[in-house]
Amino acid sequence: MSLPVARLPADWTPAATSLAGRVILITGAAGGLGRASARACAQAGATVLLADRKTRALEPVYDELAALPGAPQPVLQPMDLQGASPLEYQTFAESVERQLGRLDGVVHAAAKMEGLTPLSTLSPEAWITTLHVDLSAPFLLTQACLPLLLAREDSAVVFVLDDPERMGRAHWGAYGVAKAGLEGLASILHEETDEGGLRVHALLPAPMRTALRRTVWAGEDPATIPTPETAARAVVYLLSPDAAPARGKLLDLRQSAAAKG
Repeated sequence: MSLPVARLPADWTPAATSLAGRVILITGAAGGLGRASARACAQAGATVLLADRKTRALEPVYDELAALPGAPQPVLQPMDLQGASPLEYQTFAESVERQLGRLDGVVHAAAKMEGLTPLSTLSPEAWITTLHVDLSAPFLLTQACLPLLLAREDSAVVFVLDDPERMGRAHWGAYGVAKAGLEGLASILHEETDEGGLRVHALLPAPMRTALRRTVWAGEDPATIPTPETAARAVVYLLSPDAAPARGKLLDLRQSAAAKG
């Protein structure tokens, strides 16, 4: 693990104004962590840009956020991370600027993982597409959004990681390689922006009930695994100015989850 470790303050609770006036982009917003983070950010006062492959998958999330009392109206920003060209990422960022005029945070919650596979049988297509969605796309999207993020006095990018000990083990394939690379990307971006208003964070959730986890742990009873709400609370923390002490660090939620269990 190359990043220093931080912990979520035990007494920290999101307020209705924690992200007031901020515009937050969340990729994978139709998925487990993405959807929970979108709701938590909206409840904390943010205008949430919901990004995922298909508009239809985002519509229930949009309706859920739009129905929250007092929450800002969310914005649908469909984006196919797997199929987009570098120019399309730039166009995406320009669309955000035209619509909202600012961007205060990006949460890279999108992930691609098709199951545990030995490298000897992993198809070239699966290797390339997984690395793109899980590593290249976060780089391309962050790079395209950097001018907007750097224009703010305080902004944040949150990269979501996975258990680094497990990622280096057999059968984790392109997903494991991508998550290791994502930590390196976070470290480098932090080094390059550590004197400005942009904060770079990495988040390591505890096990949580998501479609991705079901893909890997098919025989597991989902009822025994916590929902993503705790991780979503940590996302709000990292996007807020309160997370300045965690800048350039890995917020590890696993120890606190073990203590509660």
